[in-house]
Amino acid sequence: MQAAISKRPAAGDAEGRTPTVVRLLVLATFVVILNETIMINAIPRLMESMDVTEQSAQWVSTAFMLTMAAVIPVTGWFLQRITTRRAYAVAMSTFLLGTVISAVAPTFAVLLAGRIVQAAGTAVMMPLLMTTLMAVVPAEHRGRVMGHVTLAMSTAPALGPTVSGVILQAGSWRLLFVVVLPIAALVTVFGLRKLENVGEPQVSSIDWGSVAVAALGFGGLVYGLSLVGESDRRGLGIGIAVAGLAAIALFAFRQFGLQRAGNPLMDLRTLRYGAFTRSLAVMSIGFLAMMGSMILLPLYLQNVRGLSPLETGLLVMPGGLAMGLLGPSVGKVFDRFGSRRLVLPGSAGIAVALLGYTQISMSMPYWQILALHVVLMVSLAATFTPVFTLGMGALPPHLYSHGSSILGTLQQVAAAFGTALVVTVMSSRATGLVADGMDPIPAQVSGMKVAFATAAALAVAMIALAATLPSRVPDIPEDEDGIGDIAVESTTDIVAGSTPDTTRAAVTDADHTPGKRVTA
Repeated sequence: MQAAISKRPAAGDAEGRTPTVVRLLVLATFVVILNETIMINAIPRLMESMDVTEQSAQWVSTAFMLTMAAVIPVTGWFLQRITTRRAYAVAMSTFLLGTVISAVAPTFAVLLAGRIVQAAGTAVMMPLLMTTLMAVVPAEHRGRVMGHVTLAMSTAPALGPTVSGVILQAGSWRLLFVVVLPIAALVTVFGLRKLENVGEPQVSSIDWGSVAVAALGFGGLVYGLSLVGESDRRGLGIGIAVAGLAAIALFAFRQFGLQRAGNPLMDLRTLRYGAFTRSLAVMSIGFLAMMGSMILLPLYLQNVRGLSPLETGLLVMPGGLAMGLLGPSVGKVFDRFGSRRLVLPGSAGIAVALLGYTQISMSMPYWQILALHVVLMVSLAATFTPVFTLGMGALPPHLYSHGSSILGTLQQVAAAFGTALVVTVMSSRATGLVADGMDPIPAQVSGMKVAFATAAALAVAMIALAATLPSRVPDIPEDEDGIGDIAVESTTDIVAGSTPDTTRAAVTDADHTPGKRVTA
């Protein structure tokens, strides 16, 4: 797909339509990412059917997340080597195989294996979608088209518990896979019939040592963070997370050497682009806030207020739908006005919603819970679409696949860290209050308040970070030697409607200064 940067669909984009290849990839990505959270409500059924403990049953979600964290770092290299159609076929075929294995699994071990295979296919889809979008959509339309990506990336996991709650009303947990299987199969067949290759693959070697270290590092970090929230295994979790960080440091050091040879597994030169790096930071905090609320709200609504999983899913569904449906509209606003008019209010809205949740109680009206959740989801939509477009647009085309790989990896780490943070804060506070003689339920509510306050504090920091983002970045061309060490950031006075040709600038390797500002 490396050559894809020079090939753009002329007719569709010139008229402002979303290219067919992107529409197909968005649909497929929505289906596969939905499965990341679809098993959350099925844990009790799984425990009874498979005769496993709650900790063991949780592995159907944990293993999925770990596999995603381990596979995504490899996708940057993978997507450069094969065509769009082949990448799509491999990803969806792998996902379908995992779905079949999970649906017919006679034992828990087989079910776990099926979830791992599912996750391996899912891990390819988001980087494939992001890389293809950046290759075929002109800069002036990327915001609108990136809005559709928000539907797949954020709305799908948010709707997972709701979808599973509805399906589980009809019967066994196996229906979760039986229902998904024909939908995914139809999407796969339709996509292969309509999908066109974008550019030509680039042959490159792979450093298997980097693959192993990346899997251990990112997988270990995510797994360690997932254990931190469990009081009896917190020490073990911290130790594994620290070991994962050490492996990631070794991985980064190895990539620096491979970059000089021209074949890194994950090209860390993407981090030289200031707008991309700061966009990653804003995205990580936003994703942390979203996943934290996804963990705390079901706990509050089910454990404290006594709602069923289906009732809980229906209560949070409007927010998830609003987030997805507003994505394209937010993208159009970005295309016209730039990022600041969206990201700053969006960041502020996230902080306000989380601060509102610090007032939860045993009798907080449901309409207030719903209203705050809608505000949170709409604010996240106003933040994610421009941040993704801005960050990826700051990279030269040959780094798109690596940038999307880093983006996907950080999403998994942020999700794990967000979950670990809010659960640890909540449980620590609740345990202390129970030890002082408070009843467990009020103590848990108090712990949730502190957890929401912690997330709100991070959201306030997110506002300050969002204020440093440029309103726009120019569309960066490839440099002549293909290395791409171009440091370009638009100033905030690049107005809507400026064409990329009038705002482009390149800096050669000799005088490269990361983050150097270039004005038109």
